[in-house]
Amino acid sequence: QVQLVESGGRWVQAGGSLRLSCAASGRTISSYAMGWFRQAPGNEREFVAAISWRGGSTNYADAVKGRFTISRDNAKNTVYLQMNSLKPEDTAVYYCAAARYATVVADEGDFHSWGQGTQVTVSS
Repeated sequence: QVQLVESGGRWVQAGGSLRLSCAASGRTISSYAMGWFRQAPGNEREFVAAISWRGGSTNYADAVKGRFTISRDNAKNTVYLQMNSLKPEDTAVYYCAAARYATVVADEGDFHSWGQGTQVTVSS
């Protein structure tokens, strides 16, 4: 089992940027696709972005397309989420997850390991 720890979440004003990091330990994540999900208060957890095992393919939720960028550094066993042009509706706890497969997936059931989450708060 891989352990995932997210960091980088904080309060930011609308229009600002943040970069979230997800550091993996226990085993390498280089064989897995990785993803980011988020959960706002009162809402179900939702897919944000995913990246294939070598980073050649990515997938984004429509709500973040063009504003967020997922990337990975397998040598550092780390995944990133660059978030630009943040909006108040981006406020949520952001979770990193490791997929069961090498290719890009977006369903929660396709992910087997989850971090504890990092809070992102965007004020208007």
